[in-house]
Amino acid sequence: MPAHFRELSARESVALLRRNNVGRIAFSYRNRVDVVPLHYVYSGGWLYGRTSVGPKLLALRHSQWVAFEVDEIDGVFDWRSVVVHGGLYLLDPERPPRDPGARRRAIRLLRRIAPETMSTDDPVAFRDVFFRVFVDEVTGRAAEST
Repeated sequence: MPAHFRELSARESVALLRRNNVGRIAFSYRNRVDVVPLHYVYSGGWLYGRTSVGPKLLALRHSQWVAFEVDEIDGVFDWRSVVVHGGLYLLDPERPPRDPGARRRAIRLLRRIAPETMSTDDPVAFRDVFFRVFVDEVTGRAAEST
């Protein structure tokens, strides 16, 4: 059974980002590249997410440039994949961001997928560092069995 591969349009790529809420963020620090799964929400050209204090946060403080990948897989030759490249911006309440409402927006958006976000019932309360990634470049590919 032959497979057909194609590029996704920008509209298809953004639709895939909107449909999903789990992806992988890739970042580099020194001579190492790491990839970490996390949940996110896409809104208005930004990916909003949260993480906890740890090695990845240290790395991201040194270099804001990241790649983010989201996949939909129905079979070996039936899948769609989108990669975003952009800058990651921490939404630290101690440091005034360029957009003072960004942290509140992140919390509101993340409550769409985890309503308990930042409440006493928050299932991942230890993930108290909010961020957003500007979608500077988005590309997508798909495979379809024919």
